[in-house]
Amino acid sequence: MSSPLIVQQSELVALCDQIQDAGIVAFDTEFVSEFTYRPELSLLQFSFEGRTVAVDPYEVDDLTPWWDIMTDDSTTVVVHGGREEVRFCRHFSGKKPQKLIDLQIAEGLRSRSFPISYTALVARVLGEKAGSKETRTDWRRRPLTDQQIKYALDDVKYVLRIWKIQEKELTDLGRLEWAQAEFQRMIDEVDSEFHRENWRRVSGLHKLKPRELAIVRELFDWRDEVGQDKNQPVRRILRDDLLIELAKRKPKTPQDLTATRDLNRKNMFKLAPQVIQRIEKALQIPNDQLPQLEENPNTQQNQDEQVIGKLLGIALANRCAEMNVSQTLVGTTSDLRHLVRYHVYGEQSDDRPRLMTGWRAEVCGDLLTDVLDGKISMRVADPESDHPLHFERLS
Repeated sequence: MSSPLIVQQSELVALCDQIQDAGIVAFDTEFVSEFTYRPELSLLQFSFEGRTVAVDPYEVDDLTPWWDIMTDDSTTVVVHGGREEVRFCRHFSGKKPQKLIDLQIAEGLRSRSFPISYTALVARVLGEKAGSKETRTDWRRRPLTDQQIKYALDDVKYVLRIWKIQEKELTDLGRLEWAQAEFQRMIDEVDSEFHRENWRRVSGLHKLKPRELAIVRELFDWRDEVGQDKNQPVRRILRDDLLIELAKRKPKTPQDLTATRDLNRKNMFKLAPQVIQRIEKALQIPNDQLPQLEENPNTQQNQDEQVIGKLLGIALANRCAEMNVSQTLVGTTSDLRHLVRYHVYGEQSDDRPRLMTGWRAEVCGDLLTDVLDGKISMRVADPESDHPLHFERLS
């Protein structure tokens, strides 16, 4: 009987050949994110055609044969809550997965449960009990115990069986294309992390002036470079709130910098000259080249917009309950605000409101715009129902 843990390069190559022949595989990973710049990949798990196996990336140096499969267009890869798996693929191969299925998303399109844990999903769909996750395990430590390997393999053991059931129901409901669109959207969102201006995600930017934004941007890039060089989480080098504080204070000397509370640490004394240099660089940027504050999509324009958004939220919740689909997947509060600003206030943007495009338009697009246009009345039809509201078109 073959070992459930692969530690030889030749075994990985043979495994990948078998996966390609199968055409579909369940995939999961174990990783540790607390100690390194990027989460450290510590184990890969696969299940297909009755075989369930793990690969030790500390023993198998070259995982290229697997990433080549994940990024080709012939093998279907099935995951659960697979954003981190997409990140690993994108980081190690430089490319996006091509045929990826996410059970968590699929379940949200045939029920109102999203996100749903793997253990709960196994129990709901198969009526079986998956091994509890070893959340406290340091997956970097070797050797792995038999119990650890068993727990890890449980994470892929049931995946293909669940997808077979989900796929049939989504097909019967006419929602398989919805799911495929959402799988791709998730992949694209993760891929965008490698291109976007990530410094703009720092909390507290809305209180800063353009010059201060330039300092945050410069220090954010510096922190990222140091994190990569030292292979440390960036928050250990300089927390986000301290980026904001330094942008406001604009210290001129290392002494000024380390006088700030939480910056009088040993590592910061060594790094202070670099920080001051980057702040000075930002201060030299010409005014016409300074970054500008982007509008926060969560900022309410006025009270009317807030009330209208809440009304649409009620309509959306009722429609999602009626269609048995997750409201979280269909539209967020930000999506509703975008729709209100676009349709009511005529605010144009590069993208049409998400709720008016693709499969979301089938779920709620006409309903929500008709509510905004006063073409529909709403009443309570059945207080005992999980979708108690009834919408009627006005003559």
